[in-house]
Amino acid sequence: MRRLLMLALPAALSAALLGATAAPASATPPGIPSAATAASRLAALTVAAESHGSTYDRDLFPHWITISGTCNTRETVLKRDGTNVTTDSACAAKSGKWYSPYDGATWTQASDLDIDHMVPLAEAWASGAWSWTTSRRQSFANDLAGPQLWAVTDNVNQAKSDKDPAEWKPSVAAFRCTYARAWIQVKWSWGLTVDSSEKSALNTMLGAC
Repeated sequence: MRRLLMLALPAALSAALLGATAAPASATPPGIPSAATAASRLAALTVAAESHGSTYDRDLFPHWITISGTCNTRETVLKRDGTNVTTDSACAAKSGKWYSPYDGATWTQASDLDIDHMVPLAEAWASGAWSWTTSRRQSFANDLAGPQLWAVTDNVNQAKSDKDPAEWKPSVAAFRCTYARAWIQVKWSWGLTVDSSEKSALNTMLGAC
């Protein structure tokens, strides 16, 4: 028995080390529902055409705001989603590693990353946020309690812009299930509407989960 244990220990240690050095970890924002729950919540969303698009102004969604000490929302997400992140006295990220789940790229410079609003601010405006108070829009734009904010490759975020899932999807197909679940959760938790093409695209993405 003792000999068997001695033989097993190196193998167990090797497996542990391999696990520790596996593919880079990607922090996941909180609150992403299961595919079944997401499908149920999508079905519960009000389907309506977007409106008030011409009156959208990004300044109506104040961000980034101070979260803690000298750290604002962007810096908080960079620390949450990165590995081995170091910051200066102003909370700016000086080093670290970030994995962008939309395109599968890994970055070591914070300047290569944008913080994406899963449901873009203009999309939210046209889906009901036009009727909110500025305070509620500020809470939405800085929402760390749900899967609204993601650290992603800057030019990928810029390509997404204000598009919904009927118009833009992550290039990493394996991530689209998570993307749809997160999108639905944000719309559901904030009481926003979906349009018919958006709902159809989300159902298709959930079908691949």
